[in-house]
Amino acid sequence: MGVTIHAKSDSEVTSIDASSPPRSPRRPLYYVQSPSHSQHDVEKMSYRSSPFGSPAHHYHCSPIHHSRESSTSRSNHLAVWKRIPRANDDDHDDTGADEDDMSDQGNVKFYVLCFLFSFLVLFTIFSLILWAASLPYKPKIFIKSMVFENLNVQAGIDGTGVQTDMLTLNSTVRIYYRNPASFFGVHVTATPLELHYYMLKVASGQMKKFYEPRKSKRIVVAVLQGHQIPLYGAIPLLSDAKDRIQSVSVPLNLTFLMRSRAYILGRLVKSKFYIHISCQVTLRGNHLGKHINLTSSGSCNYR
Repeated sequence: MGVTIHAKSDSEVTSIDASSPPRSPRRPLYYVQSPSHSQHDVEKMSYRSSPFGSPAHHYHCSPIHHSRESSTSRSNHLAVWKRIPRANDDDHDDTGADEDDMSDQGNVKFYVLCFLFSFLVLFTIFSLILWAASLPYKPKIFIKSMVFENLNVQAGIDGTGVQTDMLTLNSTVRIYYRNPASFFGVHVTATPLELHYYMLKVASGQMKKFYEPRKSKRIVVAVLQGHQIPLYGAIPLLSDAKDRIQSVSVPLNLTFLMRSRAYILGRLVKSKFYIHISCQVTLRGNHLGKHINLTSSGSCNYR
């Protein structure tokens, strides 16, 4: 009985071998764990690869079937790894694009700052050149003449009720002004013109402000007046000769400051010229109403 079964088994084996195509040598079985497989699939594959499995199991775990499963596992595994770099590449591309945008913005800001700095430097240099070029064009000023038109000394009472001699004086000053600049005009003002006898102010007046265009000149007239100025005996020459005004000779001092402002480039670039003027002039009773020439006498000081 045992022999018959053995012979039958050999025939079956022979027939199976004859009917089956020749196969390549059996390769060692292996598996690749895919993220899509569960733990149950791993145990199943391990059981199939065991040498103690049934023949049916050995038949179903043929190299062809295993190769297909391995190819599928490898394909899934590679697909996962292919997707990950793509995601990383997308992130890298986005990050690179953001970095490029930030770099472009930084370059734009840098160029803007360079342009502003260069503009300020060039504008400053240009302004300094204009300012330096305007310095030699200082206005030409001198006192042409002065006229004492009226002189009167009489007794009176000051504001506190003290009796003293009171002085009334009218005079006119003629000032020559010339702007030699060829590329800017000037705005001219002056402090009050004052006429002193030592420390006593006997007359004062204000010159009207004006604008002098480039390369032009004019004669400026200022009126100085003194009305009821208490003397308190400060000018004894007038006290002694108040009835003889024609014989009076009193030295006086004329002082004022003339200011000239040149707006070369609007109010951004401007030049200022200050000239202090001081003239020694003599009031003579017999020269009332006559012009006193102060141009060539050398009695005026300009600084």
